[in-house]
Amino acid sequence: MIKDPHNGQPILTAGAPLAQARAAMVMIHGRGASAESILMLAEEFKQPDFAYLAPQAADGTWYPNRFLVPTASNEPWLSSALAVVGSVFGQIIATGIPAERIMLLGFSQGACLALEYAARNAQRYGGVVGLSGGLIGADDELRRDKGNFSDTPIFLGCSDVDFHIPKARVEHAAQTLKALGANVTMRLYPNMDHTVNHDEIKFVRSMMALVCNPVGSTGER
Repeated sequence: MIKDPHNGQPILTAGAPLAQARAAMVMIHGRGASAESILMLAEEFKQPDFAYLAPQAADGTWYPNRFLVPTASNEPWLSSALAVVGSVFGQIIATGIPAERIMLLGFSQGACLALEYAARNAQRYGGVVGLSGGLIGADDELRRDKGNFSDTPIFLGCSDVDFHIPKARVEHAAQTLKALGANVTMRLYPNMDHTVNHDEIKFVRSMMALVCNPVGSTGER
C-alpha cells in the first residue's frame, strides 16, 4: 500500500497569478472528478483578483470509503489528502497572501475534505465553503479539531435529501464549526439533486467580494 498516495499529484491554477492576486481559493474536487472540473466554478464567481488552485487526487478519489465511516478505514489516503491541502495552503502563504484572504472550497468528497482540514486547523480564513459535504468520521468518533476560527465565514449548502450527504451530518458540521468560533451559514435546499445551484454560487461570490474588499480596507495587498 502506498503510504502517501496523493504526493506528487498536479496542482492546476486559474484566475490571477499568485504574485499579483489579492486573494486565493483552494478548490477541492469530488470523488471521480478532477481539478479541471472544480476549476470550472471559478468562471461563475467572476472575481478577477482571486488566484484559484486545485489539487488533483490520485485516481480521482481523495479517500476510498464513505465519509461516514471511522477515519481509520480511509487511511492513509485521508492523511495524504489533508497534507495536500496543507501544502497548497502553505504555497499561497509563502507568496505573501495572508490566511484571512485565503478561502477553502470543496464539492461533495472535496467539501468533506475542505471542512475536515479547516476544523483540524481552525484559524481566521477568508472563508470556507462546503458544497454538499460534512465533517469526516463516524458519528461517535472523537474529533481532532484544534484552534479557533475567529468569526471566519463558513457556508454549508446541500440538498435536504442528498443520498450521499445525510442532512443530519450537514447540521452536525454546522454545530461543530460554530463551536470552533466560525460564523456559519447553512442552507438546505428542498429536493435538490447532488449538485451546485445558483443560490450557492451567488452566496460564495458575495463572500469572495468581502475578502477582496473588507470593510475599512485600503485596497492594498
